[in-house]
Parts: sequence; C-alpha cells; structure tokens
Amino acid sequence: MYDYLEGTVASQTPAGVVLDVGGVGYQLSTPLGTSFPASPARVRVWTHLAVREDAHTLYGFADAATRDAFRTLLRVKGVGPRAALAVLSGLNRAELCRAIQEEDLARLTAIKGVGKKTGEQILLDLRDRIGALSAGLGCEDGLLIPASAPSSPSASGQLDDAVSALCSLGFSEKEAKKRIERALVELGDEEAADIARLVQTAFRG
Repeated sequence: MYDYLEGTVASQTPAGVVLDVGGVGYQLSTPLGTSFPASPARVRVWTHLAVREDAHTLYGFADAATRDAFRTLLRVKGVGPRAALAVLSGLNRAELCRAIQEEDLARLTAIKGVGKKTGEQILLDLRDRIGALSAGLGCEDGLLIPASAPSSPSASGQLDDAVSALCSLGFSEKEAKKRIERALVELGDEEAADIARLVQTAFRG
C-alpha cells in the first residue's frame, strides 16, 4: 500500500520514528540504530505495512534495500514482522549476508527472539537469495548508522531511551538495564554518547 513516506521527523526513538507528512503523523517501527535528520529537513522513509486482524503496523527503513531485506526475511517460514525487525536490529544487511554465507547459526541465535529452529530456517531459506540481499554491498560494509544522526540527548535521558528501546523488543526492564550497563562499559564514554551504537551493543550483548 505504501512504498515510502516523505516528510519531517516529529519525534524519534532508538526503535521508531513519527513522520509528519502533510500534518498527519505516521508512527513507524524501525530497526535499532536507524536515525533520520531532525526537522526541518525532509526525509524519505521506505515502508512496509503489516496487516493483522487486530492491528495495522507500519515499519520504516532508511533505504529501500534494507526494507527489501526485511521483506525477504518475511518469506522465511516462521518469521513474522517482529522477528524480521529483530534480525535487522541485531545484524545490518552486510552482516546478515555474511552470516548466511558462512552458515553462522550462532550469530543469528545470539539475537533475542531468534531460536535455533528459526535460525536454521533463515539459513536454509535465504542461502539461494544471497545475491538479492547483498546487491550493492562491499565486503567492508560496516554498521548502517547514518552519518546525519542527531546529537545525543542528556546522559539520563539517553539511558532511559535506551532501556525503553530494549523493553519494546521484549526485554524486561531489569534485563534491559543490565545490558545497557554492560554496553556502557564496553563502549567507553565517547562511543556510548551515540545512543544508536549504545542500544545496538546492548541488544547484541
């Protein structure tokens, strides 16, 4: 129904964004670490609409290739939108391709919500689709954290947002706080100031 939406960012968290399109606010769930330039800059968000009997949920992505990778994951038996989003929160597209090429089950099952059976199914179903997934990628591609990410919030607000992001993905508040604390130690002060990197590191830990 929607290919993309273009507008200005009304608000964003590590796990989602509200995009103002002509005075209408669209709430989109995004992979952890996705950031968009703040208003008044106009941004384009590539979308996927998941329809269920009890909810219509919009998912947003910084580029069409990541959105297409999300849709490819949805073709895997047993993988729904929430699991597909979790995979792309734990691994960017380049890392996902490498995990499939190397049949790295451990890397997939390290993601919360991806068990052994689901991980094996991803490897099985996507090994013949690796060409489409890896289109345009170089072997040295790193984390997909946009260079235009907004400045980090205050320390206390940063930690609260990071904990909320993990809780929205199924972690208990206690576990989320533990992971954030470990990520702070691992990253050090300078890198931990980037909330996207902080949440990604905590999610993987």
